[in-house]
Amino acid sequence: MSTGRGMTPGTGAGGDTPHGPAALPSTPPGPAPGTGAPPGTGAGTRAPAPVAPPPAPPPPRTRPADRRTRGRTHRRLARLPARPPGAGRRPPEGGSTTAHDLAVRRRLLLTLSALLTLSLFVSYQGVHGDANPLRTSTAPSVLSLDTALYALGEARRDARAPAPTSDFQKQISVAAQSLSAAAADDDLGGPAGRQTLQTITGLITVYAVKVQQSQLQPDDSVLREAYLAYATDILTQKGSGIEDRLKALQRQQRATVHRQTSFGPLLWLAWSVCLLLVLALGAALLETQLYLRRRFRRRYNRQLLAALALSAAGFVAAALFTVWTQQGMTDTRHLLDRTLPGRLIPDAGRDTASYLAHTGFRAAAAVWILIGGVLLMALAETGLRRHIDDYRFRPR
Repeated sequence: MSTGRGMTPGTGAGGDTPHGPAALPSTPPGPAPGTGAPPGTGAGTRAPAPVAPPPAPPPPRTRPADRRTRGRTHRRLARLPARPPGAGRRPPEGGSTTAHDLAVRRRLLLTLSALLTLSLFVSYQGVHGDANPLRTSTAPSVLSLDTALYALGEARRDARAPAPTSDFQKQISVAAQSLSAAAADDDLGGPAGRQTLQTITGLITVYAVKVQQSQLQPDDSVLREAYLAYATDILTQKGSGIEDRLKALQRQQRATVHRQTSFGPLLWLAWSVCLLLVLALGAALLETQLYLRRRFRRRYNRQLLAALALSAAGFVAAALFTVWTQQGMTDTRHLLDRTLPGRLIPDAGRDTASYLAHTGFRAAAAVWILIGGVLLMALAETGLRRHIDDYRFRPR
């Protein structure tokens, strides 16, 4: 019996023999020959149990969410804007800074205007505040004391006349009236100065009485010489005499004149600060005008230009008034700084009045500095208000 093609000998056609294709032993799983697998890893070896991973750390504890409703204070704070009104919204990265720039320029202009007004008012008053007292009280009191000293000198010469004369009585009357005019000055040495004037007035009365008693005595009488010597001692005694008391009071008044007419370091500093402030304000106004012209294509801002003109004109006017007043006060000090002879005292009074003319009007102009400062701030505010309103911060 011959075998069929393609069949192994001993296999039948039925395929139910153990040598059939279906009965071929299957290849055990495992690594292929020549792969270097260790022994004992074949099909009959039990696979090792997998190693468990380490336990994960516990999650961090978290607080439960605050489920309380927001209070009234929180709601009020949430309604507050992040920036004050008028300052503009904080620009984002690379955004527009127009609102911020306008707010900064507005604050700068208002601050400089206020500082300039205050410093200019103080500096102006530092000069003009003493001009009117000098014109109305201090200078006339110095001239009155000069007149009293001159009249007493003339009376001393007439006291040696052999008989009472009208010239002596006239000089005594002039001295008494001059002291009364000097006493009208409330600042004449304070309470001590007024007390000194009262003492001098009483001594003049005693002096006149003793001179008249001496003139009633015979020419060669010892009593006549005694009365005259006593009267002269009242007039010329060193330290306590009428003339020394008047001269001491006159020195005090001249010191007051020097104080009122001096332009010291403090005034120089105050006016230097005013000059710097007016220059700074002018530069800030010009820079703001150029910024508005560049940013908004607006050629001129009338309010800012008016503020610039007002600040410059006001400072120049105040400076000119101060120069004129200070010059008149300086001339007055030079005139009163020396003892005047009797015939020049009336001329000195007229010259003093001409030097200090119109000082009252110029001193009253100090209130216009305050009014001008308020107007200056109003112009700076209105010049920027329209643009600031366009960029005003509006909370959502």
